Amino acid sequence: MNILLTGGMGYIGSHTAVLLASAGYYVHIYDNLCNSKAQTLTRIQELSAKTVGFTEGDIRDTKKLSQVLRDQKIDAVIHLAGLKAVGESSQKPIEYYANNVQGSISLIQAMQSVGISTLVFSSSATVYGDPIYLPYDEAHPTSPTNPYGRNKLQIEEILRDLAGSDKTWKIACLRYFNPVGAHESGLIGEDPNGIPNNLMPVIAQVVNGKLPSLNIFGNDYETEDGTGKRDYIHVVDLAEGHLAALTWLKDSPGCHAFNLGSGNSRSVMELLHHFENASGQKIPYQVVGRRPGDLAEYYAKANKARDLLGWETKRDLPEICNNTWLWIKNNRAS
Repeated sequence: MNILLTGGMGYIGSHTAVLLASAGYYVHIYDNLCNSKAQTLTRIQELSAKTVGFTEGDIRDTKKLSQVLRDQKIDAVIHLAGLKAVGESSQKPIEYYANNVQGSISLIQAMQSVGISTLVFSSSATVYGDPIYLPYDEAHPTSPTNPYGRNKLQIEEILRDLAGSDKTWKIACLRYFNPVGAHESGLIGEDPNGIPNNLMPVIAQVVNGKLPSLNIFGNDYETEDGTGKRDYIHVVDLAEGHLAALTWLKDSPGCHAFNLGSGNSRSVMELLHHFENASGQKIPYQVVGRRPGDLAEYYAKANKARDLLGWETKRDLPEICNNTWLWIKNNRAS
């Protein structure tokens, strides 16, 4: 099969590209490089020992997308392109709706124009909003609390309407929890442009001397150590979830939602201590006020992905931190 990865040069996309290419798929990446680097392509090809195609472009350019889908004889699309910072989405909501929702509609129209109807969509656990119960399962009500989460939910609703109107569509919406870690080689990992929003890239900047300390947002939650607890999932486990979904969709028409998480919650302090053990360094931190909208705890019930896709996480927090530390050491100069 020939697979198009939108946003394939980014953190999750690059790991998914390596996995798919290594598994024998032809992978073509479509990315505007707004939050990634062109040299990532070389590393993807080095790790997979395969040729991976690349087109620089915006997913809102429907004509260009259609041409790439046609020229590359694409069979299925994994859609990862989009802006993804929760806080920024509240500051720039129109930019987020334009990139994420309008961009997804453009992709669907391009796929329709060339007769492609298999799609794996990068969704998010933010679609659930404040928990009515835990763990979140796919039947949990969806009530996102920020524009980013509303983007993801709106796209899911568009895809459900699409699959309802045309029975040839085969769609999986993968609701990610908290991707962390890096490839075991240390060649690819999370390296956002600008100021990072996620915990691990911030720790990396503290280790590299770019930031003086890590801010921990609140230590007065009702958890064992007072810090927020999250469901952390190794990015390679997450990439394997995309491959599992793609394989399952061959015989599964309709639009289907799947949680991709470990099913466990770990605190910010736990993650910090594991990283200190991996790196042999003490990470300076300071406790600051809670951020609006942050939850004390959330985690996935991922039984549906296990039962239908045959997928579950394999990598634990020590491995996540060891891989991240190797990535940080290898990329200090870059």
